[in-house]
Order: sequence, then structure tokens, then C-alpha cells
Amino acid sequence: MKRHSTAVWQGSGKEGKGHLTTQSKTLNETQYSFKSRFEEGTGTNPEELIAAAHAGCFTMKLSFNLGEAGFTPQNLETNCKIALEDGAITTSHLTLKAKVEGITEEKFAELVKDAEQNCPISKVLNAKISVEYTLN
Repeated sequence: MKRHSTAVWQGSGKEGKGHLTTQSKTLNETQYSFKSRFEEGTGTNPEELIAAAHAGCFTMKLSFNLGEAGFTPQNLETNCKIALEDGAITTSHLTLKAKVEGITEEKFAELVKDAEQNCPISKVLNAKISVEYTLN
């Protein structure tokens, strides 16, 4: 499986502007700029997209882990905060709220840890990854 996206940028780094388009067209010429990345401007930015990708990937991996262990999650909600410091993504912190009936805290922690370490986005990030969660 291969996926692709396209970025188009016009102008200088600070005054320029760009847009992003994903293969699925979920993002279709979605605006990004210096202001949307480093200030509070309109549009998206690479770090926000990485946060969304990490939250989605981790949550799906955890769902697969739970299923393989015989549990069906009623709800998994993950928030991801990416830190950009000195030109590098240094941390990705996942906060999970989970509703999974019948699972022990120990088993859930084991499955969360596996998802944290083994979802494909975790594997590609060269950053400290941490997870905190609330179960039921």
C-alpha cells in the first residue's frame, strides 16, 4: 500500500502561502502558511496533521489489539499533542479516554503500550512518545 499527498508553496517562507492535497481529497488545496504553523492563522500545518495521523493510527492499532485479545471497545477517543522545538518534533503525547467493558487495568495497559510502540506512525516518529489514559 502506498499513499501520497502534494504540497504547493508560493513565495518566501514567512510571507508565502501554500496548500496541501491528499490522495483521497479529504484535504483538497487546504491552506497552510507561516501564520497557520507558527501563530494562529487560518489553515492547517504539518504538526497538526502529524498529530491527527498519530492519534488515528494509535487508536486504530489499539482497537486491533483489543479485538485480538477478545474485547470490543465501546469508545476510544485519543487527543495528540505534538511539540515542535528548535526545528524538530520532540514529543508526541497521546491522551486516551477509553470505554472497554470486561478488561482488567493490567491487560489494558499492556495493549495500550503495544499500540504506543507499534502503530506505524509511532515507528516513523523520531520523538519521545507518551500515553496517558482513562479507562471506563
